[in-house]
Amino acid sequence: MNNQYFPDNYEESRAVFRDFLGKVRAKWPQARMTSKIIGKETDNTIDMIFSEANVENKKVVFLSCGEHGIEGYAGAASIHLFVEELMEDVNPDDTGICLIHAINPWGMRHFRRVTENNIDLNRNYIYNRSALPKDINKHYEKAEELFNPSGRIKDLDKEKKELYKQLTKGIFQEGYGGLKEAKKMGQYEFKKGVYYGGNAAEENAIFMKQIQQDLLGKFQRIIHMDWHTALGPTNELTMVLPEKDERTTDYIKETYGMKNVVRSSGENIKGDSHHHFYMVQEDYPNTYLFSALFEFGTFGEGKKAELRELMTIVFENQLYWEGAEREEDREYILDEMKAMFYPQEQEWRESVLKEARQGLQSVLKTEGII
Repeated sequence: MNNQYFPDNYEESRAVFRDFLGKVRAKWPQARMTSKIIGKETDNTIDMIFSEANVENKKVVFLSCGEHGIEGYAGAASIHLFVEELMEDVNPDDTGICLIHAINPWGMRHFRRVTENNIDLNRNYIYNRSALPKDINKHYEKAEELFNPSGRIKDLDKEKKELYKQLTKGIFQEGYGGLKEAKKMGQYEFKKGVYYGGNAAEENAIFMKQIQQDLLGKFQRIIHMDWHTALGPTNELTMVLPEKDERTTDYIKETYGMKNVVRSSGENIKGDSHHHFYMVQEDYPNTYLFSALFEFGTFGEGKKAELRELMTIVFENQLYWEGAEREEDREYILDEMKAMFYPQEQEWRESVLKEARQGLQSVLKTEGII
C-alpha cells in the first residue's frame, strides 16, 4: 500500500520528485525546477523545486534529502508525504517553498553514502578550511588500520570475526568513547578511508551553501528539515540539533513533541551542514533559523548495534576499493548496507511514513508553517 513512496532506484525516485512541480505550481505559480548536474556522470542531478512566497517572504519551508546518498530514499518518501498530505495547509502568500531531492545523487544511484570522490558530504561543509588541520582526528589516526582494512575480501566470516576482535580490543585500548569520537568527527587524511571529509568543498556542498545563503537573504524565518537514516532507536524518528540552537533538550522534546532528541557539537563533529547553516546565519541576525537533521533508526542503539554499523561501513568501503573473491560475501555486505540505510521490510517503511508524518506535523505546526 505504501510502495509508491519507496521506489527501487534513484531514477524512479527522481521521476516521482519531478512530478511534484505541477502540484507545487497550483499554490506557487512562480515555482521552478532546477536540476544541477553533479559529478562525472551526466545523469546525476540535484533537483530543487523552489518558489518565493506569492505576496511577502515571511517564511520558507525547506525540506532536503540524500546528503548521504542511499539515505535519500526514506528522505524522498518524507518529502512525498509532505506534498501529498501537508502542503495544502501552507499559506503561499507569506511562505515560500524549497524542496531538494538527492544532495548526493551519485551515492543515491549506487546505494552508497559517499560521493564519487569518497567524501562524506556531512563532513565537507568546512566554514574555515584554513584553520582545519588534516590530522585533526587523533582517535581515527590511532585506529586507522581498524577503519580501513586493506586487501581483497577473501572469507568474510573470518574477516568479520577478526575485525570484531580488533574493534573490541580497540574499545578497551582507546575506550568506547574514543571509538565513537573517531567515527563521529570525520577525518581529512585518508582519501580511501571511511568518514573522509575531503580536502576541498565538493560541488554538492558548494551548491547547498549557496542555497543556504540565498534563503537567509530572502526570508525572515527558515524552517529546515533534512532527512537521514540509521541513527537512533529502531523504527523511531530522532531529531538531531546543532549546539547553535541553545534551547535545552527537554524544552525541545516538550515543544516539538519529540521522543528522541540528540545534540551535536561543532567541536566533536567537523564539516556538518547544519552547523555551517547556523554559522552563515550569524551574518543575518534578524533572520530566524531552525535547521535540524531527522534520522529514521534501523539497527538500534547500544554497543552491539554500533559495532554492527561500523563493520557494515568498513566492509562496504573495503568491498568498493578492493572487491571480494566470493559473490556471496559481496551480496551479504550490500544487503547489510541496505539493512542499515534503506531496509526493505514493510514494517520499517510503514514506520518511516508514520514517524515522518508526526515529525512534519509537529515541527511545521510549532514553527507556524501549517
